[in-house]
Amino acid sequence: MAQPKNIVWHDATITKADREKLNWHKSAVLWFTGLSGAGKSTIANAVEAQLYALGARSYLLDGDNIRSGLNNNLGFSADDRKENIRRIGEVAKLFVDSNAIVLTSFISPYISDRQEVRELVEDNEFFEIYVKCSLDECEKRDPKGLYQKARAGEIKTFTGIDAPYEPPESPELILDTEKETVEASAERVINLLKERLVI
Repeated sequence: MAQPKNIVWHDATITKADREKLNWHKSAVLWFTGLSGAGKSTIANAVEAQLYALGARSYLLDGDNIRSGLNNNLGFSADDRKENIRRIGEVAKLFVDSNAIVLTSFISPYISDRQEVRELVEDNEFFEIYVKCSLDECEKRDPKGLYQKARAGEIKTFTGIDAPYEPPESPELILDTEKETVEASAERVINLLKERLVI
């Protein structure tokens, strides 16, 4: 998409570095990716609860919530999925500038789209977290009944059924929700942030 003419980015008086001094922690994007039903939202919520308890400033961007407002004009074609993630990436970038730890819970099926978001922020600010779960297990869970509808042909281009999911090649963290609890997964995310000196 071409940049409109006569648009000039305005730097604010208060910088991200200023906010970091005020808030004691650094900014980050925790990008939870995985199949529908893998546990992305559940774990992201658990992590945010722990961040809140620590006094960290955070915000959770969830797929359905974003599609209910900001991206309610997008469908599920490959182009619309790409635009969905692009917009979310730009929103996440603004949260990072505000010194928030932003948690994003989106299937985000394409490696290239996730990489484009990574490139929007600085090094050590983007953490790709692969919420790993087999298709069989996700279908068994099917918390929203989406797999059943996809198998019945009621939903087209559903990730994992008739649309691809590209697992991360080198994520910062892999959480296998068939083998570990939500609490254990959340603790591993918090530990990652501590190791990387975000918190």
